[in-house]
Amino acid sequence: MTTLFPLSLLQSANAQAAGGQWTFWVMIIAIIAIMYFFMIRPQNKKQKEIQKFRNSLEVGQEIVTIGGIYGTVRQVDEAENSITVEVASGVRIKFDRSAILPKSQAGQNQR
Repeated sequence: MTTLFPLSLLQSANAQAAGGQWTFWVMIIAIIAIMYFFMIRPQNKKQKEIQKFRNSLEVGQEIVTIGGIYGTVRQVDEAENSITVEVASGVRIKFDRSAILPKSQAGQNQR
């Protein structure tokens, strides 16, 4: 009788340890889900919006480059995937399309 009592305590301790593993995995999955919905998904959404803007660039549209240069689109070259931007009267600079942001998002990227 005295040896059965410690054995029953060991069995209950093992049962609790197995339950602890289950809750650990639930917490890990919950943390990953929270990270996805609060960090990864909004970033992907923002990238899609920027890509949509870059694909819809037109002559005369005001833009800002990722380097902070403000200007107006003067030429769109689909073959080279480049944009010619006029930054001052008669001053034109050629940029890769991936270096262009909407003018409204220029200040948001400094955070």
